[in-house]
Amino acid sequence: MPTQEEYWQALQSKICVKCLEGDGKGNCSIASDGECAIKVHFPKILEVINSVYSHSIVPYEEQLRKTVCSTCKNQSKLGECLVREQVECALDRYFPLIVEVIEDTQRRAHLAASRWFT
Repeated sequence: MPTQEEYWQALQSKICVKCLEGDGKGNCSIASDGECAIKVHFPKILEVINSVYSHSIVPYEEQLRKTVCSTCKNQSKLGECLVREQVECALDRYFPLIVEVIEDTQRRAHLAASRWFT
């Protein structure tokens, strides 16, 4: 299984270069008083993705809301998130791609390991 750093590098190469909050080269341009939701919640994001297996994004999103969004400083006690509703949350915006990158990284690692044993 890949390390957390390997997952993060894969995300940076696929998502950070496309992020609206970036410079197009993978560098974050979020103001110093702001924070990237993907980076802040990354360990929990991995936990969510590793706890679900589905061909649909819906179960992943449901688990994301329970595990990550419920603890986020931007979510109200009623479960509402103005940041998410305004499409300003990078985690929510890129979540389907995050799932794809993490699972693809896992598949490549599994394939490499299986080749090593044959």
